[in-house]
Amino acid sequence: MAPLIVIEGIDGSGKGTQAHQLTERLTATGRRVRLLSFPRYRETLFGHAIGDFLNGRFGQLNEVHPLLASVLYAADRFESMSVLTDALQKSDVVVCDRYVPSNLAHQGAKLDGAERSKLLQTIERIEFEVFALPRPSLVVLLDVPVEIAQRNIAAKQPRSYTEKTADLQEADAEYLQRVRDVYLQLAANDPNWQRVESVRAGQQRSIAEIGDDIFGQVLSTL
Repeated sequence: MAPLIVIEGIDGSGKGTQAHQLTERLTATGRRVRLLSFPRYRETLFGHAIGDFLNGRFGQLNEVHPLLASVLYAADRFESMSVLTDALQKSDVVVCDRYVPSNLAHQGAKLDGAERSKLLQTIERIEFEVFALPRPSLVVLLDVPVEIAQRNIAAKQPRSYTEKTADLQEADAEYLQRVRDVYLQLAANDPNWQRVESVRAGQQRSIAEIGDDIFGQVLSTL
């Protein structure tokens, strides 16, 4: 199986851009590289349901229990298992723009203390044990302050799953801060995570600078 490299971060952190750039740079080294992005909004039944969830069809963020929401995201990956397995078997490297850690961070952000810890353990059990998804070889966390992330969100091109400028999660700054806090907690407790700063001295670093950091981390893993 190929190494599974996961790019993570709050909405507006530049995950998609960096995942594409990493794929291109690894391909240029002669490796066979496959890029996947989760959720798969238009490709799976559960991905479509996630789009409905993010558009508020099932209620506001605080009206849907995070355990129930987490199952949608996990099931999207389970429904995509054949695609993921094929990529891991036929590639030298697989890059994922979001994966299981997104589920942990976004759903964990809705609870605190012991309740959060229990939920994180349950989500990991669902994803890695019940659904038997492969574990990442490396998780790269793009860490960006919320105010800059929301500025980036406002500049995004239209997405396939929503007609809004920002979905329920993206529009809530307090929620995004809590998600960032959980991401940092996860990164601090797992040696397979590497944090890359997207901002230094209050200024956003260039795409190229951030990409160099990511590429270096990935090469050391490969």
